[in-house]
Amino acid sequence: MLFKQLFDPVSCTYTFLIADLTTKQAAFIDPVDTEVDRYIELLEQFDLTLKYSLETHVHADHITGSGLLREKLGCKTGVSALCGATTANFQIEDGDVFELSENESIKVIATPGHTAGSVSFLWRDRVFTGDALLIDGCGRTDFQNGDAATLYDSITQRLFTLPDDTLVYPGHDYKGRWVSNIAQERLSNARLANKTKEEFIEIMNNLKLPHPRLIDIAVPANRYCGSDEETAMQAADDEIEVETATKPAPTSLKTLLTKVKQTVSEVSVEKAKEMLENTSVCLIDVREESEFIQSYIDNAHLIPRGQLEFKIDALPELENKAFPILLYCRSGNRSALAAESLQKMGYSNVLSMTGGYEAWKQLDQ
Repeated sequence: MLFKQLFDPVSCTYTFLIADLTTKQAAFIDPVDTEVDRYIELLEQFDLTLKYSLETHVHADHITGSGLLREKLGCKTGVSALCGATTANFQIEDGDVFELSENESIKVIATPGHTAGSVSFLWRDRVFTGDALLIDGCGRTDFQNGDAATLYDSITQRLFTLPDDTLVYPGHDYKGRWVSNIAQERLSNARLANKTKEEFIEIMNNLKLPHPRLIDIAVPANRYCGSDEETAMQAADDEIEVETATKPAPTSLKTLLTKVKQTVSEVSVEKAKEMLENTSVCLIDVREESEFIQSYIDNAHLIPRGQLEFKIDALPELENKAFPILLYCRSGNRSALAAESLQKMGYSNVLSMTGGYEAWKQLDQ
């Protein structure tokens, strides 16, 4: 086996390389876009093939290198299904297993709270906790659907129940510390040790931290794995291989779309046109700006999918969460996923236009 802990000094991010030296299969956890050339040199040094690039969550303080690694090396990307990173090849769920060989595998432990989709990765005697559990601390819970009570449960019920000598490798550290272990964090973590859930919530609700400097850039970009939207969507459509005969592959984008379309309301372009002509409805284009400027439906608000949760409340008519919303994208997939997100945010009358703008153009021809 091979294990490397790498550090990006700009964002204080730790990236981890795990590889099986027999099969030469490798995985990165939480790569940073500006470090991709360094990662590739490391892979070449040990003659490794990158199989996976995995994320503990959608990061707010740096842009991931997963998309670039996928473009350059053909690896598969993985992000929690709850993160809204719909162009990842794998929509990760609790208990998923990523295998590098018969003897080396990485298991997913859902640890939400810092963000709704935060996960940790367990490999051998090491757990990679992202921003859920830090050394003598934990991730903040005041954006991206974070929740202090949920994080407390994730740490105390999922991570602190691991063996005492399990090594803890966080996603960041700002004081030059590289590793801890479960016993140390359980006994001495300043935010968690000997704290009730109520005490922890009180601490987290009064941190009063400024938002990360890059949040408005990093989060939307990371929902496309750090790539441009068109490249990321094409890569996500690749076929997903089943990992073994006994373990199912982590959920793919195609499977996620099938599930989502069973839960959201869709309307045809004909029905959508009738609604826009005869009723009051908030029309939102969730494509990228580059698509929108080429052509769009009249009176549509442009809010790209990666920015939707941040900017939806800027529309005054949507102060009433029951106001009708009609979403469209290029083909109807992004809008369906966006509709599901808005439903989870409490918007009760959300529709997705089947076939998207491509179908709309055909109707007008």
